[in-house]
Amino acid sequence: MNPLSFMLIAGEPSGDVLAADLVGALRDESARFNTEPAPDLQPLRGPFSPRFFGAGGARMAGAGVELAFDMTEHAVIGLWEVLKHYGQFRRLFEQLLELALDRQPDAVVCVDFSGFNRRFARVLRQRIRSRRGRFNNWAPKIIQYVSPQVWASRPGRAQSMAKDFDLLLSIFPFEKEWYAQRVPQFRVEFVGHPMLERFGVRSPPSKVQSPKSKVQGEAPIVLLLPGSRKVELRNHLPVLVEAVQRIQAARALRLRMVLPNETLAAPARSLAAALPSLEIQAGGLPESLAQADLALASTGTVTLECAYFGVPTVALYKSSWMTWQIARRIVRVKHVAMPNLLAGEAVYPELIQDAATPANLAREALALLNNPARRAEIRAKLARVVTSLGAPGANQRAARAILGQLLQPAHDRCWATSPTDP
Repeated sequence: MNPLSFMLIAGEPSGDVLAADLVGALRDESARFNTEPAPDLQPLRGPFSPRFFGAGGARMAGAGVELAFDMTEHAVIGLWEVLKHYGQFRRLFEQLLELALDRQPDAVVCVDFSGFNRRFARVLRQRIRSRRGRFNNWAPKIIQYVSPQVWASRPGRAQSMAKDFDLLLSIFPFEKEWYAQRVPQFRVEFVGHPMLERFGVRSPPSKVQSPKSKVQGEAPIVLLLPGSRKVELRNHLPVLVEAVQRIQAARALRLRMVLPNETLAAPARSLAAALPSLEIQAGGLPESLAQADLALASTGTVTLECAYFGVPTVALYKSSWMTWQIARRIVRVKHVAMPNLLAGEAVYPELIQDAATPANLAREALALLNNPARRAEIRAKLARVVTSLGAPGANQRAARAILGQLLQPAHDRCWATSPTDP
């Protein structure tokens, strides 16, 4: 009797957190299912704790994943940035392929990090087929957790994903229907958004939040959330620093920057030295969002976390010239920030590339700070966005879907994955 074995790959801090949470859910759920008997009536799987290995970051390591290396140290975004680090990514890619072929896990779970993971799934399939024979019939399930944004650009990639992955776990409600219309044979499960359970609150603050209570004359708290990659710090912090200086010239502020780890907080302190009043911290985002009156944030996962806490936000993004030239030709959606996409309107002002100037950021921020009625309207719209994400329990539903895939057909019907269930 062998324990189940999972290989996980996460390449960014947000994926590292998501993968770590999934590992805990897989442990819990695997302990609950009944073992499936083999033809000789011996159990195929015993009651042993599953094994986890792969590549990720500190959160995965803390969850008990045996890491080949820290993948989050190499996170970049954009074509030009990837090309500059091609040799490095190629070595990591081959190392992970050899690890998979050597350890032969029951499932390979690719967590977000779509550019790398999509190629990894395809090449792994090819390598497995080339080695298959009478004495080598290893056929792992390959799963993608978090859909790449193929609905925003290059929708034709949905066809290749259906060939490369056995299961796609979606965290946004519109994605399952989007795939069903294009590749109906592809199994896609909407499990809900893991953010809803990560913050430990069943009723999202944005549903009940009223304007922050302030002592008379107390300055508003403004959060700076420049992103979770070093290149985002370099691109966003100079703009944010000058924007905040302009805002401070108009009114008093309490400033705080929150970054996912100390690796990013250290260079941020140097880049933001012109703001001596700025508090910079690693971690503690939920507590800061619960206190914030306004955020200036990169258009990534963090904008949805701002939405969860009902924080009016000005979203920005700047990339290299080459990456922007490519993106502006292939992106097919009207909005970049996910709360705006889910709402179908610009709930958050978006300032992208050339529009992301200090003057524009300061203007939009002051317009929100000086207009309590508009901030209240934004909070009401954010509450509807958060409600659309389903109920808490996304990681448990994701774990059940993965285990159901491994145990088909006998157990597949037993694992409910409805995001309306806890």
